[in-house]
Amino acid sequence: MRRTALLASATLLTALLPLTAAGSASGADEPAPVPVDRFEGEVPFANQPADGIFTWGGDTDDPPALQLTDRADAPEGAKVLSGTYEISGYGGFTHDFAADQPAHDWSARKGIRFWWDGQDNGKKIAFEIKDGGANGEASELWTTSFTDDFTGWKQIEIPFADFTYRTDYQPVGGIDHVLGLTQMWGYALTLPVGVKGQFAMDDVELYGKADQSLRASVTTDSVVYPVREGGTAQVKVSVATIGSAPIDEPVTVAYEAGGGTAASGSDYVPVKGTITFPAGTASGTSRTVQVATRKDKAAESAETVPLKLTVTGAKAPAETPEVVIDAHGLPYLDSRLPVRKRVADLLSRMSLEEKAGQMTQAERAGLTSQGDIATYALGSLLSGGGSTPTPNTPEAWAKMIDSFQLRAQATRFQIPLIYGVDAVHGHNNLAGATIMPHNIGIGATRDPQLAEKTGAVTASEVRATGIPWDFAPCLCVTRDERWGRSYESFGEDPALVESMETVIQGLQGRADGRDLDRGDKVLATAKHFVGDGGTEYGSSTTGSYTIDQGVTKVTRQQLEAVHLAPYRTAVDRGIGTVMPSYSSLDVLGDGQGPVKMHARADMINGVLKGRMGFDGFVISDWNAIDQLPGDYASHVGTAVNAGVDMMMVPYTYKDFSTTLIDEVKAGRVSGKRIDDAVARILTQKFKLGLFEHPYADTSGADEIGSTAHRAVARQAAAESQVLLKNANGVLPLKKSQKVYVAGSNADDLGNQTGGWTITWQGASGDHTQGTTVLQAMRRAGGDVTYSKDASAPLNGYDVGVVVVGETPYAEGVGDVGNGHSLQLSAADRAAVDKVCGAMKCAVLIVSGRPQLIGDRLGEIDALVASWLPGTEGDGVADVLYGKRPFTGQLPVTWPKSETQLPINVGDASYDPQFPYGWGLTTLTRVPEGNVVTLKALALAATVAERAGSAQAGRDIVTRARLLVQQKVGSALTASVAAPFADADHLLLTGKYAAAVAKLTEAYRAAG
Repeated sequence: MRRTALLASATLLTALLPLTAAGSASGADEPAPVPVDRFEGEVPFANQPADGIFTWGGDTDDPPALQLTDRADAPEGAKVLSGTYEISGYGGFTHDFAADQPAHDWSARKGIRFWWDGQDNGKKIAFEIKDGGANGEASELWTTSFTDDFTGWKQIEIPFADFTYRTDYQPVGGIDHVLGLTQMWGYALTLPVGVKGQFAMDDVELYGKADQSLRASVTTDSVVYPVREGGTAQVKVSVATIGSAPIDEPVTVAYEAGGGTAASGSDYVPVKGTITFPAGTASGTSRTVQVATRKDKAAESAETVPLKLTVTGAKAPAETPEVVIDAHGLPYLDSRLPVRKRVADLLSRMSLEEKAGQMTQAERAGLTSQGDIATYALGSLLSGGGSTPTPNTPEAWAKMIDSFQLRAQATRFQIPLIYGVDAVHGHNNLAGATIMPHNIGIGATRDPQLAEKTGAVTASEVRATGIPWDFAPCLCVTRDERWGRSYESFGEDPALVESMETVIQGLQGRADGRDLDRGDKVLATAKHFVGDGGTEYGSSTTGSYTIDQGVTKVTRQQLEAVHLAPYRTAVDRGIGTVMPSYSSLDVLGDGQGPVKMHARADMINGVLKGRMGFDGFVISDWNAIDQLPGDYASHVGTAVNAGVDMMMVPYTYKDFSTTLIDEVKAGRVSGKRIDDAVARILTQKFKLGLFEHPYADTSGADEIGSTAHRAVARQAAAESQVLLKNANGVLPLKKSQKVYVAGSNADDLGNQTGGWTITWQGASGDHTQGTTVLQAMRRAGGDVTYSKDASAPLNGYDVGVVVVGETPYAEGVGDVGNGHSLQLSAADRAAVDKVCGAMKCAVLIVSGRPQLIGDRLGEIDALVASWLPGTEGDGVADVLYGKRPFTGQLPVTWPKSETQLPINVGDASYDPQFPYGWGLTTLTRVPEGNVVTLKALALAATVAERAGSAQAGRDIVTRARLLVQQKVGSALTASVAAPFADADHLLLTGKYAAAVAKLTEAYRAAG
């Protein structure tokens, strides 16, 4: 997919470019324009590496249709570039210069211009140019826009000085963030979305002579300069040019300190003067201005000293640099005091506006200006899925977050930001991070200690990039595999979800929060409170979603036993934050009907904070309050009064903050409620040690993606593999066997890692570092031949391995019925049929949920539920080749057909393809025995249960389960499946004797 296809963010599409009337005269001393595109046929429609024009779009319908058209009114020549479009996602076209030829030098020119045939549709059109890098597809993107609000031909002139660096997408690895203009690779246009339109364009050319006042700029090395009282700030003032040429005219910078909250003379030494950069000064030359502060004996909040700069001969800095005299001597700054006293002191000093700011969370890319962090006293920022710095490296993450924290130092009390990310299976936004199996796979491991280790690795990698807060784990209990978030759940049984909550300790450390200030721990988030996994199919009203964000209809008893249970244990484990669900809750018999969770005060204030005693803070989901009924003021008031303490309002942070203040002043939200919310937020910030150490501790950065961390992910991938069928002992494979590998997911790291990987929805292909299943099989020493579609000759092989399944998706986008199904694709079915029809075969299903395989089960010798194993395909190879035994168990019921859904352990009618808890093993010694053996195991289980010996109880039940599975083989019936599934639930609840009794029932039912 083309990089330029992504729409520029709204903040980058605001400036209307100057539209020069046709035939406007250039200055007499200006050089002749340099043609870029005449559209007379000199540049073909072609892709890289050729010099050519090509289209792109979000799907097959989005790319525009282009042609060269004869026009009598063409501004230049006889032809123009014309096209039609109807774009639902994104689309546009690009001219990339030949990648095998030198880049073009535009540095001597003022800008770029072209003729546009206006349609007067009022739509903005993004125009970007490509600077530096290896070629047009690996260059930096610089963008601006113009508005089509005119009719007929007009020449649009864009000075290079008007282009801004794109923040929403750049090449991984980055270049230098400088518009050098000496290595240009072309341009691109992004066309309007949501309208059916046409366009015509002609004569793209470079115009004018580079003007120093446009290409030279004065900058400072920072915008905020915190300094301890009595210290001296060093403000570095630099001059730089586009193209990096020396300045050819003098540049002067007059500076003067003053106008802030600090008093001249008493708080700082007055400073005033002029810096001159003579003609010929090299680009990047710097001078330093010193601002000395004075010390007194008073305890004070932070005070500001703006350093006003007046520039002649170049562009002035976009913002006035500000020296900040740090707050000092106030009780909340004393780390020796108890947290509650520090919170009380700080809270007592804050204004309503500052409190509202603490309750506001914005998306990093949604900031109109970084200065808004201080202006609105923001409490938090986040990176949504795919919202990353450029380059996407640990160093860049830390630098970015430190730059945001620096802005917070310009506030009165210097309250640090708390930055959050969705690290739901490792630090999944970061390229090169260790990506764990998704939660559904972790649930399959039945290994609480391993779950804790995965959480610890995630926390270590997240905190090493400067991020102290993770929006994980998801404690949803998935009850319908048509849900696009199924893979975010540990399973369908609340007892299984509770057992995996050891991940909370992996993330946060000890339950009392004493480890949160460590450099390898993060604040965790239990989500999505409550019932998100129980939404009814067809109940969603969000766009084309079918089940996600729908309605959960339950009795009070079902709510308590299934959906609330994991939150009780999470609170006991010290979970720091909780996120409500987008979904609605309809508790049958309570008379309320379906109510959005962000509005349910009875559940958030009453159950979570009241009955359960949760003392952390509640963070909303992304723009979730916008789904509440009423006007925006009602959205704000309802959610805050319901108990939501911080609002995730990615792009509407200004509206939220000002509306919340208005609601308090109007008496619709009480000051007590505000104080409670802010106290909860500040408490976690103090526990995290952010006041003492707001900036990134990167000492653990070398461990990101390390061998040790990947070893944990490899173990998790291996233990998550569930062997559903293994006729004639096809698995494990032997290295001496000739193996034919096929299938869409055998060699695709993106499919293997799934959604929430690098981007929100994830993507097929290689977008991070890891090992595919195919690569891992080869690394394991296997004699492997690969043919994705099984088109290569099939004769002469001992066994086939077909790796099939899903492509990535996230949330409601992945709902069944929203472009997705539980059926294998036609290509996957064909690959299975070809290989399994020609040889013994094992089929691995790489997916976020069960896939319907019943119609082909007879032709498949071995079947493995691989889930979404993450970056470490070596773990899958480990069990395929017997380095580790298969030990995984189904965390959800595997259905025979979609008509059975929802189907879950404990249902009155239960006849699945494979029951909950099913999982064959390749252990060398599988327990043998009969009913007599099971009776003996039942007695031993009773003893273990009475003695409180959990490990012994689990071992006994596991022996009984393996014995039953060996007896049952492929003869699974409803009378076997129901007690078998019940047994696994009983095991997880510590009822070992009852579990063995159920397994005995299943054994007898097998005949």
